Amino acid sequence: MEHLYYLVSQLPAFRTDDDSNTKLPITTEYFRDLCQRFMSKRYADIAASLSLEPPRELVPTGSALLDTWYKKEQELRFALAQLRALKMKKEAKDIPAVFDGEVVQAARTATGMDSPLSAEQFLNEYRLGILDKIAPLDFFSVDAVLNYGLRLLLTERMKKFNRDEGLVSYHKIYEDILGENK
Repeated sequence: MEHLYYLVSQLPAFRTDDDSNTKLPITTEYFRDLCQRFMSKRYADIAASLSLEPPRELVPTGSALLDTWYKKEQELRFALAQLRALKMKKEAKDIPAVFDGEVVQAARTATGMDSPLSAEQFLNEYRLGILDKIAPLDFFSVDAVLNYGLRLLLTERMKKFNRDEGLVSYHKIYEDILGENK
């Protein structure tokens, strides 16, 4: 098992709940570069391939944390797809059923929200909660570094959401649709 004291000691702390104007103290690219320098090739490659989107076919990654994360994320996406299809009165026969009540409840809560931004913020908090639950006790382990990387990816993604830019984009799309119908 790798002990990554020198890597972890270089990872700056950041808050996941800061507003979108606050700049993160580290980028994903820099995080991946640090992993390349301080981790074995096997684990550095795993860190380099970190993604918020689980693979379609779940295969063992070499990390218990990452395997659990991808399984939970895949279940969440399936539950969201099922509920959205139901809301639109479409058939969801190709989407596997989700039996985890916690995941289904999170998906129901998100799809029931009026604001897409609020739903995304809720789902982000839910995902961070999953990372809290599966976080390893050893702060200097590979899984701890991967947990940090996933938190970083989630936080970077949420910082891209901007209410004002979203409204401008919404109005542009809406006007384009109305323009086509005339």
